[in-house]
Amino acid sequence: MTMTHPGLPITWALGIVITMLLTGLGVMLIRRETPHNRVIRLARLPLIGIPLQRLLQRPWLQLTLKIFLVAVFLLIIAAGLYGTPMAERNFATVMTWNIWWAALIISIFFLGTTWCGVCPWDTLASWLVRHRLWGRPASGLSLNLKVPKVLRNLWPALLLLIILTWLELGVGITTNPKATASLALLIVVLAVISAALYEDKAFCRFFCPVGRTVGAYSQLSLIELRPIEPDICARCDTLECYRGDENIAPCPTHLVMGRLTQNTYCISCGNCLQSCPEQNVGWQIRSPSREAIQDARPRWDEAWFILGLLALTSFHGITMLPAWESLMTGLAQQIGDSGNLLISFSLGLGLDLAVVVALFALAVRLTQWLSGNRQGFRQIFSTFSFVALPLAFAYHLAHNLNHLVRESSDLTALISNPLGTATQPLGMMEKHTRHLQMLISQDSLFLLQALLMIFGFWIAMRIIRHRRNGVLPGATWSLLPIVLFAVLINLFHVWLLMQPMTMRM
Repeated sequence: MTMTHPGLPITWALGIVITMLLTGLGVMLIRRETPHNRVIRLARLPLIGIPLQRLLQRPWLQLTLKIFLVAVFLLIIAAGLYGTPMAERNFATVMTWNIWWAALIISIFFLGTTWCGVCPWDTLASWLVRHRLWGRPASGLSLNLKVPKVLRNLWPALLLLIILTWLELGVGITTNPKATASLALLIVVLAVISAALYEDKAFCRFFCPVGRTVGAYSQLSLIELRPIEPDICARCDTLECYRGDENIAPCPTHLVMGRLTQNTYCISCGNCLQSCPEQNVGWQIRSPSREAIQDARPRWDEAWFILGLLALTSFHGITMLPAWESLMTGLAQQIGDSGNLLISFSLGLGLDLAVVVALFALAVRLTQWLSGNRQGFRQIFSTFSFVALPLAFAYHLAHNLNHLVRESSDLTALISNPLGTATQPLGMMEKHTRHLQMLISQDSLFLLQALLMIFGFWIAMRIIRHRRNGVLPGATWSLLPIVLFAVLINLFHVWLLMQPMTMRM
C-alpha cells in the first residue's frame, strides 16, 4: 500500500486564487512602479556585519566546507554501493532525494549560488585534474582547450536536465541506492572529463544541470555578490576580479565584477573576493524580485532553459499523483509497451515539455499579433520567458517543502546507520508516524505553500509589466495572452498542490 501526503485544503486554494487575481489586477493596472534598487551591504549589518564579511573572505572556510561535503558525498557513494537495497533505509537515497535536493532548492532563495562554490563534483574534478587544494591551480592534466562555440550555451545543460529527470522519475533511481550512487559517480566523471579537456570550470558554466538550475533560480535570490562601490570598479584597469593574481585564479566563468548584473553564471567561488586589491567586492541583501524583473538580460538559450525548468518542475508534481501510475499503465496497454513502461513515460515527459512550450509560444505569437508585429517573435519569446521563472521556482519550493517537512524525521537513525545494516523495510505504522512528526505543523506548511504561490505569481505579473517597456512600450491589452499563460500555469500548480501526493519512498 502506498502512502500519500494530504493536499492543500480547498479553502486555502480559494484564498490563493482570490489573492492571486487581486494581486495580478493591482500590478497590471498600477500606473507607475518605483524600481527596487536599494540593497543592504552585508558588512553594514549591526554587530555581525564586519566579522561575517571578514570570515567570508577567508579561504579556509570554503575549503573546510568543500572537504566536509566531499566526505558526505563519499559516504553517499559507499552507502549506495554497499548498503541495504531498501531505499528508505539507505543514507544514499534518503540524503540525495529527500534531503539534499529539497534543501538545495530552498537554500537558493536565501543563499543564491553558494552551493556551486562548495559543490563536491567540481571539487573532486579540480583536485584530480588540477592537483591543487586551493589557490591558483596549475594546468595539471588539463588540455585547457576553449569550449567549442556550439557548446557555449545552455543547450547541453537543458539536455542533461531532461535526461536526469528521465532517470529520476522514469527509470526510478530514487528508489535504487546503487543507481543513485552510480549517477553521482557519473556526474563526477563528466566533471573530470570536462576539466581535463577545457579551461576553467566549463562543466559548471555550460554543462551541469544542477548548477544551471541553481543559476537560473538564483535570479530570485535574496543575496548577490556585487561591487561595494561601482565607481571603484569603473576606474579599475587591472581587472583582478577577471584575471586573478599570482595566487588567486581568474574568474572561472569569465565575469567582470564591475559589469555583473545577474547571478546566473556566478558560482560563488570567492576568487573576486580574494583578488580585488581594493576589497571592493562583497555580499549584499536585495529585493528577490529585482534581478528577474529588470536586471537580467534575455537570451535565446536561457529562455528555453527557463521554460524547460517550468515544464520539468510541473512534471515532478504530475508523476507523484496517485492516478499517474494507472494513466501510464493504460497508455502502455494502448501502445503495446511492456516491461517497465519507459516508452509510455518518455511519451508523457515529451508531451509535458511540448505542451508548456506550445502554450508559451502561442501566447507570444498572439501578443505579437495583437501588438501589430512591432517586434520579432524571438525577441518577445526571450524577453517574456522570465515570466516562467518565478512560476517554476515558487511551485518547486512549495513541492519540495512538502517532502522536506514530511519525510525528514528519520535522519538521525540514518546517520547512525548509513548502510542500513540489519534493518527492515519501512512499515505502514512507521510511515504514519512520519506524517505525525513533521518538522513544522501542517497549517504552517499550508501557509508557506500559499504564500509561495502568491509570491511567484506577483513577481510574474511585475515581470510582464516591467519588461513590456523594453519590447512593447505602451502595450496593455496585447499582453493579455502572456498574462493568461501565467494565470493558467499558476492555477495548475495550485491544483497540483491540492492533490494527495505519493511519498518518495
